Amino acid sequence: MNQSLILDLLENNARLTSQDLADILNEDEASIKSEIQSLEKDKIICGYHTIINYNKALKDQKVLAYIEVSCTPTRNRGYDKTASLIANYPEVDTMYLLSGDCDFLCLVQGKTMFEVARFVSDKIACVEDVRSTKTLFVLKQYKQSGIVMIDKPEDKESRLVVTP
Repeated sequence: MNQSLILDLLENNARLTSQDLADILNEDEASIKSEIQSLEKDKIICGYHTIINYNKALKDQKVLAYIEVSCTPTRNRGYDKTASLIANYPEVDTMYLLSGDCDFLCLVQGKTMFEVARFVSDKIACVEDVRSTKTLFVLKQYKQSGIVMIDKPEDKESRLVVTP
């Protein structure tokens, strides 16, 4: 059974059932279920997520910000020690080690811009090996995980009405 094909199918369409996968891959459903359970057990499949359009829901109750973090790697542990400290904060939703101008990119959630800014200054910036932070607040979300969040305009005439 092609594990990478199952992962690709699930990543691009999380709504596929084990029966759908069995039909697509010409396999029996029991073997597909077994493979998925194995992938979950091995932490290859780490979860299933709902994509929420925050432009419409909770727009006045949730603030998202990307935090660029530059730090000094530690001897024998590299970036892992600092990453572990930052990633364990519940406010940090997602965290990546990057190449380029910063070392980490963290997606942080809070109720207000002030709450997020306070979290960055009081928690992330105080981590021992952190050299600098840069906060980028999300003002509007256009696309997430391949899903476009922008409503298409209704099919009405967009011309202005001209009156004499």
